[in-house]
Amino acid sequence: MQTNQRANVPAIQQALEAAGFDGWLFYSFRESDPIAASILGVGGEGHIATRRWFYLIPAHGDPIKIVHSIERGVLDHLPGLKLIYLPWQQLHQHLKDSLTSPGAVGQPRIAMQYSKNNAIPYLSRVDAGTIELIRSFEVEVVSSADLVNYFESAWTPEQLSLHEIAATALYQIVQAAFAEIGNAIRARRLITEYDIQQFIVRAFTDRDLISRDPPIVAVNANSASPHYEPTSDRHSPILAGDFVLIDLWARVNQPGSVYADITWTAFAGAKPPERMNKVFEIVRDARDAAVVFVKQAFAEGRAIHGWQVDDVCRNVIRSAGFGQYFIHRTGHNIDTEVHGNGANIDNLETRDDRILIPRTCFSIEPGIYLDGEFGVRSEIDVYVSDGEARVTGGVPQSKLLLIDV
Repeated sequence: MQTNQRANVPAIQQALEAAGFDGWLFYSFRESDPIAASILGVGGEGHIATRRWFYLIPAHGDPIKIVHSIERGVLDHLPGLKLIYLPWQQLHQHLKDSLTSPGAVGQPRIAMQYSKNNAIPYLSRVDAGTIELIRSFEVEVVSSADLVNYFESAWTPEQLSLHEIAATALYQIVQAAFAEIGNAIRARRLITEYDIQQFIVRAFTDRDLISRDPPIVAVNANSASPHYEPTSDRHSPILAGDFVLIDLWARVNQPGSVYADITWTAFAGAKPPERMNKVFEIVRDARDAAVVFVKQAFAEGRAIHGWQVDDVCRNVIRSAGFGQYFIHRTGHNIDTEVHGNGANIDNLETRDDRILIPRTCFSIEPGIYLDGEFGVRSEIDVYVSDGEARVTGGVPQSKLLLIDV
């Protein structure tokens, strides 16, 4: 989260006018909305917010800050009129007066971090009771989904540069990790999932990369659990003839940097089973079909939604007879958190109808998970800009990697 940055109020007001919204109302109670905190720059060292605050950016006019009497300065870095409340009745009156205008025609349309029917849970940050309160003022609450897409998820040129550094490093590190597996097996030295996980963690440190969580290293049946993670006391050895999946994500250790996130798979030996090769090729083809779809759409200037890309990818796996084994969305937004708040590539877990906008990045990572056997996932990052979409970091995996043992 980037803090202590002023919200770009003029740009937000232009977006509100274009969307036909009368305002964007931000709300937080005890840091309940990280999206609001990021866009408005609320938080950081010395920040104390134990009471409710609201920040209204109207389509026209000056913003309004509504803060509690004991925390009057919580939004002082932001522009606008400050209204202070103490009893709850005063809070309600400030909200009503700020959101409604005498003589206005029709209900005001106010965007909030809300998703109808909780269709996009990553966005649904405002509790139902607060939504009810705002609606009680004869206000129409609309979703801020597309606004969040633009003002939370779009990267700066500096962030793209830092992403490329991280992505390039991940491609190099994953190759080094597979090589380390081969070295150990050839030397008849015991090597485990946890050993390789820690090998990667040390490589992150050496390259000044950071990650909230350690990478996934999974062999054989463990790889059929998409979020399996080895630990110091729960892990499996890696032996000749094993299937190995490595999923790693990290960002450069600088403020405001963004993540890169990739997954590769390998076989420890010269001749993997035919079924293993077949499953990898289906996953690869699904991944590539999604990339082609995105590239064509951006080259043609055609707007597409996250769910559409998921459909393209998923249909390849369904057509090959493995649809029931693709048990997660095709991809996720990538930002300062590895799972960002922008549009996801999803028409399975949710129907993400947000538009994929320029200057954003997302993963494409189809998988086939055969319980008790193995799971193949192939993950790349795609950055989209005006008229172009491209894979970052390196050349995507085209065939199952063979580890020399």
